[in-house]
Amino acid sequence: MGRNIRKRRSPLAVKVTAASAALALGGGGLIWANFYASAHESNNDAWGGNRTKATAAQVATISCPDVGQKLTNVPDKARTDVAGELSNLDRQITEAYQRLATTRDAQTRDASFVQNSILQPLKDRRQNILDRIKLEITRVGGTAPGDLDTLANCTGTPADQTTGGQQGGQNGGQQQGGGQQQGGQQQGGGQNNGGQQQGGGQQQGGGQQQGGQNNGGQQGGNIGGQAGNGPVAADFVDITKAQPNVQAKPRQARNASRGTFTTRCGVNTNKNHNTDNVIVAPGVKNGAHHLHDYVGNQKIDAFASNNTFLQGGSSCQNKNDLSSYYWPVVRVQDGSQDFDQNNDGGGKEGNVGKILTPVQAQIKYVGSPTGKVVAMPQFLRIITGDAKTTTNGLANANAHWSCTGFENKVQLTEQYPICPQGSKVVRSFAFQSCWDGQNTDSANHRTHVAFADANGNCQNGFKAIPQLTMRLVYDIKPPTVQNGQVKNAYAVDGFPEQLHKPSTDHDDFISITTGGLANKIANCVNRGQNCS
Repeated sequence: MGRNIRKRRSPLAVKVTAASAALALGGGGLIWANFYASAHESNNDAWGGNRTKATAAQVATISCPDVGQKLTNVPDKARTDVAGELSNLDRQITEAYQRLATTRDAQTRDASFVQNSILQPLKDRRQNILDRIKLEITRVGGTAPGDLDTLANCTGTPADQTTGGQQGGQNGGQQQGGGQQQGGQQQGGGQNNGGQQQGGGQQQGGGQQQGGQNNGGQQGGNIGGQAGNGPVAADFVDITKAQPNVQAKPRQARNASRGTFTTRCGVNTNKNHNTDNVIVAPGVKNGAHHLHDYVGNQKIDAFASNNTFLQGGSSCQNKNDLSSYYWPVVRVQDGSQDFDQNNDGGGKEGNVGKILTPVQAQIKYVGSPTGKVVAMPQFLRIITGDAKTTTNGLANANAHWSCTGFENKVQLTEQYPICPQGSKVVRSFAFQSCWDGQNTDSANHRTHVAFADANGNCQNGFKAIPQLTMRLVYDIKPPTVQNGQVKNAYAVDGFPEQLHKPSTDHDDFISITTGGLANKIANCVNRGQNCS
């Protein structure tokens, strides 16, 4: 799965984080989110089938260092090849996790099985890729990080350390939202939701599994979810019981850019999906290992480029907006299946259940509270959030989950909300609003843009740009949690080893405009107008 088809040589509170603190309700009822500082041996199917009950400490998932985030200075001439190798690392982790999920019996019989049969071979394969990355960088005159070899080793994470935001507690939390630090809040290993204890072998989703196998329940190393890789009960919270954590926006300066520009691009009712990610894995089919919704540009896939973006057409009402707005789909895990049940990036990689189309997708650009903004450059790429927070921690997390009627009170990063009757689930994003003034992308897809500081100022010579904000609304039947189990769970798509945690939510954007639209957006925001 996850084959690289590049045409080149084939390389082998209640669990509410303070990370959302700077959200406030803005004009027109849209969530206006400003973020300051850093955003913080089984013969059965791989994702289902019978499993023998294992020890409580059984390894639930695999944690590998995120090599891509360490590569901040890759020469332009090497970036395409390096991106391909990084995609191969993701594929290796996916395959290792699949082996982990299908060898529960062997793990029970042999305490060294995971280390000897999964982790050590994975380390060896990763080292080969790291050696090639170093070669790709040095052959064009660059210098590879000296500590790259230390990133080869992966570890196994027990089930009781994957629930309830444990990674957030271990990693100290991110800087986000008015510069306030999360402070490493320990989130209790699932002792929320009525005191239910989660971890390893809890049944979930009504015990339904892929392919209809073992409908009586899931055991052992299975950590919940219709496909056996999450979510679990501790990943949900009744939002009516969550403490308010949303703080006011920073005070606006006299010359603040107070305007807004709304672009209407639909909710992907035409089901424009793929499992590629042209930003992080150009030229690699299934480079994301999970499915995306696309609105705006209609021809974005792994093989699209600056030369083809302008021929993509647009779902936006303003046809000068050819920008690509794409995000992981949300699915309901009620035993249902969708078109990609047997596909890479879908059911073959643990992303199962019915795909939910948003009932609203509101896309709005807002200004800076401290001054004027400059227009976004053509082909600017921004990724907000982190798809790998289960293993990376929350340093770059930028997930925000809430319910209609609660958005100006509670924003969740490490849990999905259970909304009351009549209320809908809301995902919101606020992208980085500071640009280095030169680059439309960077080697790790982060360092060319940044969040403003606690007062709304861009640092280190960065320039303020219109801040892209997005609000996605879903009509979801509320899950129920009882006796440590969750039924009819919903979850965002993700890499299989990330266990469908809420904090892995992320959003991607490529700015592509014609007819001077980028300047029109900036001018509208700077003049304090509300345009569309």
